[in-house]
Amino acid sequence: MKYSFILLSGETEGFLEKLQELGVVDVTRSAKPVDDCSAAMLDTVVSDKKVIGKLEGLNFTKDTEWNAIQQAGEAAVLEGDLAVGAQTALVQLAELELAKSAAEKEMAARLPWGDFDKARLAHLESLGYAVRYYRVPEKKFSQEWAALYPLEVISEDKANVWFVTVAPKGDEYTFPVEPIAAPEGSWKEAEAEVKALNEQIIKAKGLLVKYQSEIPAMQETDRQRLVDLEMYLAKASTEQKADNMLSVLEGFAPVENDEQLCKTFDEMGVLYIREDAAEQDNPPIRLKNGWFASLFEVLTGMYGMPGYKEFDPTPILAPFYLLFFAMCMGDAGYGLVLILFGLGVTKKLINIDMFKNIGPLISVLGVGTLVVGLVLGTAFGINLAEAAWYPAALKKFMITGDIAGFPAQMILALGIGVFHICLAMVVKAIGYTKRFGFKENVSTWGWLILILGGLILAAVGMTNLLSPVAMKIAVIALAVVSGLGIFIFNTPGKNPLANIGSGLWDTYNMITGLLGDVLSYIRLYALGLAGGMLGQAFNILGGMMVENGFGPINWLPFALIVLFGHTLNLAMSCLGAFVHPLRLTFVEYFKNAGYEGKGKEYSPLKK
Repeated sequence: MKYSFILLSGETEGFLEKLQELGVVDVTRSAKPVDDCSAAMLDTVVSDKKVIGKLEGLNFTKDTEWNAIQQAGEAAVLEGDLAVGAQTALVQLAELELAKSAAEKEMAARLPWGDFDKARLAHLESLGYAVRYYRVPEKKFSQEWAALYPLEVISEDKANVWFVTVAPKGDEYTFPVEPIAAPEGSWKEAEAEVKALNEQIIKAKGLLVKYQSEIPAMQETDRQRLVDLEMYLAKASTEQKADNMLSVLEGFAPVENDEQLCKTFDEMGVLYIREDAAEQDNPPIRLKNGWFASLFEVLTGMYGMPGYKEFDPTPILAPFYLLFFAMCMGDAGYGLVLILFGLGVTKKLINIDMFKNIGPLISVLGVGTLVVGLVLGTAFGINLAEAAWYPAALKKFMITGDIAGFPAQMILALGIGVFHICLAMVVKAIGYTKRFGFKENVSTWGWLILILGGLILAAVGMTNLLSPVAMKIAVIALAVVSGLGIFIFNTPGKNPLANIGSGLWDTYNMITGLLGDVLSYIRLYALGLAGGMLGQAFNILGGMMVENGFGPINWLPFALIVLFGHTLNLAMSCLGAFVHPLRLTFVEYFKNAGYEGKGKEYSPLKK
């Protein structure tokens, strides 16, 4: 339902707060900042999220100074805004670690000069003597220099010799090599500076550990700031009328909430107008699916929500995506691993942010992979059709061998593609007819009749169910009916000759497009085949390790190769099995189904 509200401007904020409490009305509002204030609010929210993410990524438990860091954290005192304080602490830690790195380099540079008293050196300078510092490669250092010049070797190693000379300032002085800059201080001073910086780093890390304990409080503050931003955007999106004395608001809510909302609005004494939402209003979309299909709504959202009069593609997307994913994986063993992984995520035994909300989906994809893997006859790279230990009764359900000289699994993939595209065309014909009327979609029905009818007649012809005469009549009738729709009545109201030209162009695009679309489904066979062969290759490599013996020395490399190989293969297979079915859905299916996905998601104003 669509609701329009007319309020005194002074009542707007209180009314919006009431809508927040109701939590079911999607108030039309900007999706982006509308002024400097909302931009600053959004920047604060984004900044807070980044700080929280950085804090969650910190782990000092393996630090050699962990005990000292814990003690520093217990003694730390937090003041002011938590997120701002945490950001300041993060910057301070980065600066301290950079300063420590520079100090350690300086300490290493001073180490060859050891410890010395700068005051005594200064006194020597005051007496009229100049101290000069040298570093030369060990091979170039001459022992004769010590007999000719007042020289003292300070330190040496296999590569260099560090030494100084002392000479009166006024005397003419020459030496075979050029001096270097004097050290700014002793090694002990540099060491003390490194220790001091390390103490500050321990305190900074302790402070961050303290802030980590406040992450839930920061997240709650961030959520409240998001609520305030939503409220601000809703208020900023109101229209001002009658010299800013009146505010006009528009919102949408599900029909099931209409009775309760009307009762509430009447009790509030607010002036409102209610009407059925129309497509031109671009109402928000809330998907309604069962348990199974709802798991795949996240994939629909990746492309875009359906328009108000469009079909929700999720009920069709769900089973086909499951089938496509399972065929691309093609391994029953990997399916079992996915089931266990999904259960671990669902039960929070595995805590990885990118998977935290899709544990059930992963398990369902694992079940599909397990079933399809058994049908295709592969488990952890093992060919079950050739395995003597695998039950013969289960081998009967496998799809193996060739059909007309081509692999049966490839033919299956192409057959699934043809069915998927035909289903998309049926959905398009019905959906477009519902939205725009039959008259505007004669061409769509013409192509559907031609392709679907052609496939049916081809199947009937192969089975000899019709006589040659009846088959000829059926083919002529199909050609006439579809031809009229495609070439004559494709654009109502236009010149038939123009329609013929439009039909010919449409024919060219349809033929080339459909051929490419169907061939795209070969990837279902190719990816599954590649994953199975790679898994089998790792099994062979591991088996080579135990061919000549069965001792633990032989089994260890076998286990490492097989474990690493299948882990790598599983990761790559999952990536391919996620991306390629999405492509088949978003490109091949959505294009032929006419799906636009330009709707906006239902997002009610709420606390």
